[in-house]
Amino acid sequence: MQLGLTVGDDIDRIDRYGREFDFVEVGIGEGQHVLESSPEALETARSEAGCELTVHLPFKQDLVTPVAEINDAIVEFLSRLLEVAGRAGATAAVLHLTARNPSDTTLRSLAVNQLEQVAGAGDGHGVEVVAENVGHQARGFPISVVTDLCEQASVPVCVDLGHAFMEDGMDGVERILDSARGRIRYVHVHDVRSRGDTHLPLGAGQIDFEAVANRGAELDGHVAIEVFADDEHLLTDSAKRTRRHFGIS
Repeated sequence: MQLGLTVGDDIDRIDRYGREFDFVEVGIGEGQHVLESSPEALETARSEAGCELTVHLPFKQDLVTPVAEINDAIVEFLSRLLEVAGRAGATAAVLHLTARNPSDTTLRSLAVNQLEQVAGAGDGHGVEVVAENVGHQARGFPISVVTDLCEQASVPVCVDLGHAFMEDGMDGVERILDSARGRIRYVHVHDVRSRGDTHLPLGAGQIDFEAVANRGAELDGHVAIEVFADDEHLLTDSAKRTRRHFGIS
């Protein structure tokens, strides 16, 4: 497993923290224009820091709607971002698994088709697309659906532990780890509180990471610390805890 850090669209954070991690995850699209405007600068920053690069596709962009023309435009938009991500040297891209109305079961087959097309575009540019659970959000597919859609589309899963906890507590965390077993290629790690606080340093919230630690040997790929803080001590402590919980050397 590789340990990384989410840095938003701030290239300076790559220089500041990149040497301490195996990779950095950069946000692109919807106001985060650093990758689109200057992929060469991003690749240079990554190279100088000696780390790999992954990206997070736009946070607010639904994957699927009931309208074919809109779905086509979504695929075109995400494909363009993946092309630029590939030029910047990114190896993976995280995609929120969302729909205009996730309770509409007729959208599920369309979601599979959308996933297949976006993942295919990523493959064409050397970028592995992984689908992230966001079932705690109004437009996110629930845990019970996420892994089924990914299996049908042959797309790896990005398990966000905080999102799973916000959706259904530790039961949600255990359920997605069980249902996605063998397909998990990416993990987002942060702590949360049930009152709504998310992306906290590890140990500041309610997730039982000791329970998660027993599952570390089953996981593969990228583990990204998604803690929204610039305090170096908090990030260092979260990294230390993550390495211990997931058995990352």
